[in-house]
Amino acid sequence: MTWAESGFGPFLQWLVPIEHELLVFAAFWLVVGLIDEFAVDLTWVWLKLTGRARTTRLPHGFGGAELTGPTAVLVPAYDEAGVIATTITHMLRTWHQRELRLYIGCYANDAATIAVAAQAASDDPRVRVIVHAAHGPTTKADCLNRLYAALTLDEARGGQRFRAVILHDSEDMVHPAALQAIDMALTGHDFVQIPVRPALQANSRWIAGHYADEFAEAHTKTLVMRAAVGAAIPAAGVGCGFSRSALARLADLRAGEGESGPFATDCLTEDYELGLTLSRGGRGSTFLRLRDAGGNLVATSSYFPGELPGAVRQKTRWVHGIAFQAWDRMGWSARPMELWMALRDRRGPLTALVLFAAYLLLLIETVLIAAHGLGWAGGHEPGRLIGMLTAISLVGFVWRAAWRMAFTAREYGWAEGLRAVLRIPVGNIIAIMAGRRALGAYVRSLRGQRVVWDKTAHHTHPADQAVMINIEPRGARA
Repeated sequence: MTWAESGFGPFLQWLVPIEHELLVFAAFWLVVGLIDEFAVDLTWVWLKLTGRARTTRLPHGFGGAELTGPTAVLVPAYDEAGVIATTITHMLRTWHQRELRLYIGCYANDAATIAVAAQAASDDPRVRVIVHAAHGPTTKADCLNRLYAALTLDEARGGQRFRAVILHDSEDMVHPAALQAIDMALTGHDFVQIPVRPALQANSRWIAGHYADEFAEAHTKTLVMRAAVGAAIPAAGVGCGFSRSALARLADLRAGEGESGPFATDCLTEDYELGLTLSRGGRGSTFLRLRDAGGNLVATSSYFPGELPGAVRQKTRWVHGIAFQAWDRMGWSARPMELWMALRDRRGPLTALVLFAAYLLLLIETVLIAAHGLGWAGGHEPGRLIGMLTAISLVGFVWRAAWRMAFTAREYGWAEGLRAVLRIPVGNIIAIMAGRRALGAYVRSLRGQRVVWDKTAHHTHPADQAVMINIEPRGARA
């Protein structure tokens, strides 16, 4: 029986034009993305060669000095009874400075987290557990504004103003040198960000592991490049410090818009917007990439989602907030560098669409190749231009995989570097799923649905598992 007689011939012929359109679409946008990444790569290499992207090695004993002024750490916590006690006790033990104050934000309908936080605080005067009257979860920004209100009330009662405010999440493990480093950097800037270093999870090498790959590259190359060329730096929401005066100015500005506090309560990525806003005004911002005397990266460590649904929910929130809400709320800058960075930040939905097209194309190509192998004579050869774009895409994939492997290997070792290449499809699938969900959530918000903090569940803490900030010292690497 021939292909035409079997009924598969018409089906295969129907696939051919679909294959062609997907090939044109995917190849074009993949090449555009590769040009974008290649420009970042070259800029970072140039900065390294000229010494402008150097990682500073801290002296022995750094991190133990007293602060230059009172510093508040704001930690929003809803349904975090499993980790908040470890976060509080570890932070108090690691940062012993007298002028440190921890503000732990709980909710009235979350008695378990309130009880655990209060017990962990014990009699340490550096900790305040604040109970939000609202029923959670609201947005993270709403909880932060409640903590900010408590902070300003304490200032009025005590007659002393805080010098700095640092944001952390309820599952964070802090580095001993981070507090002093941020404190010193805020002398000349309004916003300071240190790297985020996802902790590896033996039971989730693929889902949780892909976060390590992404942050290793982004916080070694991309944010370093942005800081060096003077582009606005987004805040990661953890390990970021702000001058108290800058937050006061922002709070006054939002008060004129009917808001209460410096954080945008209807925004899912208030930290991202806050970092960009403060980077563009006042004393600007900086990204601190430091290593302690043992060669360990001064960074915030935590466990990221280890299962697919949790990872998709978290990245949905990021894409929704950065790609859609930031577009609505912040618009576009006319400055070429800022426009470039905004396009990079907001490309999540387009990336998801291009990746979906590429994987669908891969499936169709597999079917057509198998059909040709079985004797089908249909289809047509792609043109020279399409062939060239496809070849560039393949070479570019190898280039990007090599960079991803190198950055992960230098931070986590070569075994993880090799896994990073194998984890690329995992990250792509999560990006596709998150992009689709983010678009749906954004459309629902346009129809009037309230934006809700779809928070990530946390059950374990790096400090509980005796996982240090780095597994072993790696010397004074960049």
